[in-house]
Amino acid sequence: MHRLLASRRSFSPMLAILATASSFAACAPWDLGEDEPPQIDDPGSVAVAAEPPPAISGGTLAVSRSAVRAVAADPDRDRVWIIDLEAQKLTAEIVLEKGDEPGRVVEDDAGRFHVALRRGGAVVTIDAESGKVVDRRDACPAPRGIAYDAQTDQLHVACLGGELVTLPAGPGAATRRLQLERDLRDVIVDGDRLLVSKFRAAELLTVEADGSIAGRESLPQFDLFGQVFAPTVAWRTLPLPTGGVAMVHQRALIAPVEIVEGGYSSGGCDGSIVHSTVSELGTAAPDGLLKLSAALPSATLPVDLAISEDGASYAVVAAGRNEVLVTSPASLSQNVEVGFEQGTCMEPQHRVMVDGEPTAVAFAGDAVIVQTREPASLQVLALDGVSRNRVITLPGESRRDTGHEMFHKNASGSMACASCHPEGGEDGHTWVFNPIGPRRTQFVSGGILNTAPFHWDGDMSGIEAIMSEVFERRMGGMHQGPRRVKVFARWIDSLPAPPVSSAPDKDAVARGEALFHDKTVDCARCHAGAQLTSNESFDVGTGKAFQVPSLVRIGARAPFMHDGCATTLKDRFTKAACGGGDMHGKTSHLSDAQLDDLVAFLETL
Repeated sequence: MHRLLASRRSFSPMLAILATASSFAACAPWDLGEDEPPQIDDPGSVAVAAEPPPAISGGTLAVSRSAVRAVAADPDRDRVWIIDLEAQKLTAEIVLEKGDEPGRVVEDDAGRFHVALRRGGAVVTIDAESGKVVDRRDACPAPRGIAYDAQTDQLHVACLGGELVTLPAGPGAATRRLQLERDLRDVIVDGDRLLVSKFRAAELLTVEADGSIAGRESLPQFDLFGQVFAPTVAWRTLPLPTGGVAMVHQRALIAPVEIVEGGYSSGGCDGSIVHSTVSELGTAAPDGLLKLSAALPSATLPVDLAISEDGASYAVVAAGRNEVLVTSPASLSQNVEVGFEQGTCMEPQHRVMVDGEPTAVAFAGDAVIVQTREPASLQVLALDGVSRNRVITLPGESRRDTGHEMFHKNASGSMACASCHPEGGEDGHTWVFNPIGPRRTQFVSGGILNTAPFHWDGDMSGIEAIMSEVFERRMGGMHQGPRRVKVFARWIDSLPAPPVSSAPDKDAVARGEALFHDKTVDCARCHAGAQLTSNESFDVGTGKAFQVPSLVRIGARAPFMHDGCATTLKDRFTKAACGGGDMHGKTSHLSDAQLDDLVAFLETL
């Protein structure tokens, strides 16, 4: 039965799609073809937010240890909400700076709440009793995870650029800054060690007290009905009450994907080439066995995870379906023989529809509390299947935007664009499309609609072609009219590139920049302009002509090249069979030190 379902409906990475981009002069300044702007209160209209909202990041809700107060960060409105859960009312609205994009929230032993500002580059400290910000301190350009260490009364902040920053919970500047690896996500205190997750790789680093990386734990591959999936995109990682951590993440198909009418062919339990699950790390299986987690069917975009105090329940936000799934760890976990990673699908014990667009979840005692971005609210879920959710309405202005909705949802499929382009980026995965070949998912932030055509192969003339061929034909999505396509393009074009971290060696960057623009090296001939691309296709010794990709934030987008053959930027220059040799920039005469300088410059783009 599972095979039959899989053969009938399956989907793909939406914007493996936007390899480079397309100009939309015809849309500028986003003329929707109407005399008046759409009315948000008209259910049949297309909604366009005055300022395009950010992509969903999830995990923005914390409940106090006493379970009487919730603190919800709102990246859509640059607000923090404080809610009395017993009285079920808002007690404080905290206005942050425009563009701060508040994210993770943590409580300390003094009852203060600390919020990581994803684009504000700082941590704000809030006194929940007064509802006031009492401190704001620089952390790093792009804070992601934050944890409180009760033993030392310190905060640890994990950053997109690879920084791991330690600050006092009370006033004071950072006391330690480590440079680990890019793409850090969540941080967890484990005795005198720290456990740090990596977003796209779905790995867990163990960082000792001296700052050294003592271990790296990766999740196993997963064989589902003969189709093998690899772990990707760790949306949220949390400590388990009994030790170790739980990670809600996606898995992506590594077997060849057949391009067929109505959907990419796969053997997934819901017909998708991406599925979700919750895996445990740092906990041992019996000797000779491997711990493997069952797939959660139709859990599109698992952007947040909550664990009950006793560890007996998980709650997962499926943002792509406006649902919260509640299940037990025991129902997902299975021990299998090493080398026989045969997985299963497991329907959750509860699947609750949310009134609005959920982005975060937490337990308050036995209650499951959900935060929605649009409309702004907290909801206490009813798990009996009969009662209605209790809603605490928050006063934020509407941030409904049809482009945002189209990116994060697919009404007729189990995959959304954001499944492969989380937070408007990419999943780090190389897909094998039959008959096209291996194609690395590409980045869709930073104004990529300034170049054309799309795809590594340059086979999509514009966004209309993508919506017709990829979203509708390959992903099985519903037909989108021209007005909706323009609104989608407007939102995609609004996605800013992630903040970039400062270079540790500015002299090396300057030398690398000189090499990049040196005509004997010949990088800038193709990688020029605001998007650092010529918008053309060339055979650079890699077997056929491919689109020149944008180099915007290239350092954060490993692995590199159309087939992901370069694990590091330096591999692009030193692995001739991968990078194309001197047909792809003339770098064979450069010394090892010069290549390091060139990489140092590329890391800053």
